[in-house]
Amino acid sequence: MKSSVIILLALAALGATAQPASYSLEQLLDSARNNNNAVRAAQYNIAAAGEQRKEAFTRYFPNVSATGLWFGANKGMAQTSITPSELIPASLATTLAASMPVEALASLANPVSISMLKKGVVGGVTVMQPVFAGGQIVNGNRLAKVGEDVSRLQLRLARDEVDRTTEQYYWQLVTLQEKVKTVAAVEAMLADIHKDVSVAVRAGLILRNDLLQVELRQNDIESQKLKLNNGIGITKLLLAQYCGLMDTAFTLTAVPVHEAVLPVKQNHGQALLNTAEYQLLDKQVEASRLQKDLAVGKNMPTVAVGAGYNYHNLLDRGHHFGMIFATVSVPISDWWGGSHAIKRKKIEHLMALDEQQDKAELLQIRMLNAWNSVVEAQQQLDIAGRGIEQAQENLRVHRDLYRAGTCRMSDLLEAQMLYQQACDKRTDAYAALQTRLLDYRQSTGQ
Repeated sequence: MKSSVIILLALAALGATAQPASYSLEQLLDSARNNNNAVRAAQYNIAAAGEQRKEAFTRYFPNVSATGLWFGANKGMAQTSITPSELIPASLATTLAASMPVEALASLANPVSISMLKKGVVGGVTVMQPVFAGGQIVNGNRLAKVGEDVSRLQLRLARDEVDRTTEQYYWQLVTLQEKVKTVAAVEAMLADIHKDVSVAVRAGLILRNDLLQVELRQNDIESQKLKLNNGIGITKLLLAQYCGLMDTAFTLTAVPVHEAVLPVKQNHGQALLNTAEYQLLDKQVEASRLQKDLAVGKNMPTVAVGAGYNYHNLLDRGHHFGMIFATVSVPISDWWGGSHAIKRKKIEHLMALDEQQDKAELLQIRMLNAWNSVVEAQQQLDIAGRGIEQAQENLRVHRDLYRAGTCRMSDLLEAQMLYQQACDKRTDAYAALQTRLLDYRQSTGQ
């Protein structure tokens, strides 16, 4: 008895743990953002742009370099010969002639070979600090900061795209599941009609043809159910793959399909400034201006100061010395091509300004079109809601007429089909409205 209780408890616990996971739209969005390759790539780009900005910042600091050289030659690199007698002044030559032996005096007239720099060591440390570089360092740092900002905006766009795709899959799955519910309700309705018609056929009140029509309609509903279940399976696979879910054995948190409340219409001129697309255009204009300034800076003089400490033993004796220095570099011939490069960057800057103006207008048109789509989708939902009420009443009237014998079975089944279509239209209209709402939020930078 005790073992039976343990087994039952184990089975109950196993059944409890085997319950499929349930996800809300927010949970799916969060999972998709964390597992999507495009989002991860955008995050890597932000990290890389941050490192590039830090790299550009190091240009403000002095440039420190160390140099070392050892060499050994098969003979001295500096060689010459001298004649001592030619180097002795005449006044000294008379004194030497009187005091030195004749052989020694004769040897002073022979050439003497001198060889130096056969081997040696040279080393030093130099520190260079740029003082003026035509704004290249400052503008280079600003350009690197622009690149980091662009990477963040691209991440925002990548997340928007992930949200859009996730919601499309989500509402597609919701639509299919709602249609399955509608099919189940129609199936129950047809079963009820089939029961009534079967009784009437057995009683000889109506022809068997009416029963066959009901059964054909039931077969059609069974076929629709198979297609819907297959669609649900495929959509779950797509949603699971896109969101990084472990399997497709999951359900959606209950989603009430009812009338949605329209958002407040935004000031599109003000909302434009909050969109990632417009901010990217603004960054593009800023980057083109900085590139123009960099082109100017490359053709300006550069000034730097430095200090160094050096050592060598070229003359077989170690020698240490320090020094300070300043350098000025003036590009002269570079201006021949540099002036054209500057003009080209100015033209590119003007093109960026024109593109910003043109695309800003298109972005505002997109906002207006998205709002119109929201309004239209809301109206379609209202029409679909009224259609259900009308289809319900039409179905009720035809069923009463059929029971009274004043309506054909084909008319009743057509009324039932119209009711199913009305329910499906409302489901489609609600999902379409949710998609249009997301489009409007994203187009206005919300």
